[in-house]
Amino acid sequence: MRALKQVPIRSADEIALSRHAGGLAADVLRMIGEYVKPGVSTDELDQRCHDYIVNELKAIPANVGYHGYPKTVCASVNHVICHGIPSDKKLKNGDIVNIDVAVIKDGWFGDTSRMYYVGEPSILARRLVRTTYEAMVAGIRQVRPGATLGDVGHAIQTVAHREGFSVVREYCGHGIGDIYHDEPQVLHYGRPGEGLRLEPGMVFTIEPMINAGRAATRQLPDGWTVVTKDRSLSAQWEHMVAVTDTGFEVLTPWPDGYGDYPAIVPAA
Repeated sequence: MRALKQVPIRSADEIALSRHAGGLAADVLRMIGEYVKPGVSTDELDQRCHDYIVNELKAIPANVGYHGYPKTVCASVNHVICHGIPSDKKLKNGDIVNIDVAVIKDGWFGDTSRMYYVGEPSILARRLVRTTYEAMVAGIRQVRPGATLGDVGHAIQTVAHREGFSVVREYCGHGIGDIYHDEPQVLHYGRPGEGLRLEPGMVFTIEPMINAGRAATRQLPDGWTVVTKDRSLSAQWEHMVAVTDTGFEVLTPWPDGYGDYPAIVPAA
């Protein structure tokens, strides 16, 4: 049996490096938002993100070449759950798309994703996207010393199930720092009080993938793209968080604010 790897406890200086890398990744998603519109290909969006990371942020696109991945971002449209490879296929009115970006700055990783509407989405698409955001926030608000990852997962699935949606189980959040995917694994479902007990200095992503239909997934022959088996819509949001002495800190805050979405604040 493989021994479980210890979950890193980060110093204040290390969290500062994570915060800087996370802020750069979030800035990429701020930049790209205005270009997400009908008629634009995900390849064009990918190239813009690549150029911005390299030329403006002076950082390294973490995904390029990672286990052979060919692009800078993952662009997951409609029924694509995650790891969608940018292509010359053009976005059309009503699409929803998740853009997931990771950068390396001074040896530390920043990783975040957010959803975008292409033109005017359906009522179902809007409800799915907003519910998935609310599920992520519910999970983040559970983060504090002494809480467990089961508390986080349970909060996420409670929000998703309340709306009749399903939680993808095969893909999860992860520890992150000077390693892209580290311990712990952060499941987006669970039972209160179960799993790893959180301590100050832990840093990880919370990135629920929520389907409008069933939770079953299928990987395409390209070895990356994951879709809903029933071709129902899927949505995802992702933030990096650090466990603080009193709760949590979001390390990938949106530079342009929360917009129409609720602020991420500690539970009362």
